[in-house]
Amino acid sequence: MFPMVTEFMNYGQQTVRAARYIGQGFMITLSHANRLPVTIQYPYEKLITSERFRGRIHFEFDKCIACEVCVRVCPIDLPVVDWKLETDIRKKRLLNYSIDFGVCIFCGNCVEYCPTNCLSMTEEYELSTYDRHELNYNQIALGRLPMSVIDDYTIRTILNLPEIKT
Repeated sequence: MFPMVTEFMNYGQQTVRAARYIGQGFMITLSHANRLPVTIQYPYEKLITSERFRGRIHFEFDKCIACEVCVRVCPIDLPVVDWKLETDIRKKRLLNYSIDFGVCIFCGNCVEYCPTNCLSMTEEYELSTYDRHELNYNQIALGRLPMSVIDDYTIRTILNLPEIKT
């Protein structure tokens, strides 16, 4: 008779333990119910990028001295720099500069090591196209400044701040 009583007590203890675990899980679920949604409605709402965000590269043609430092520090030798040596003044003249953003890993080495600061990172991250050849930007396309998310009145901007727990 004692084995039956101990089995019944064990069953009762396991039932109470299971109910407590279910109650704890339910309390966690309820604590998440009063939080604000994390998702945004992307085309109509956009996050404001952080200050150090590494987006599309902006290039200033007039500042470039065709030193090719950007090509040497790039892990994938991505920027294509075409130049011609002017023998009368003994300087390089930049003819063409292009970057293929389909291959670029946005590491920022080219921007960091450029001696004339002709390269800079922008906050533009919408580079998707249907044809990958459209991602090859020449100096004209690289020279265009993107429209700031804050300045676009058709889009509601959302500040990307970390959530503070109280």
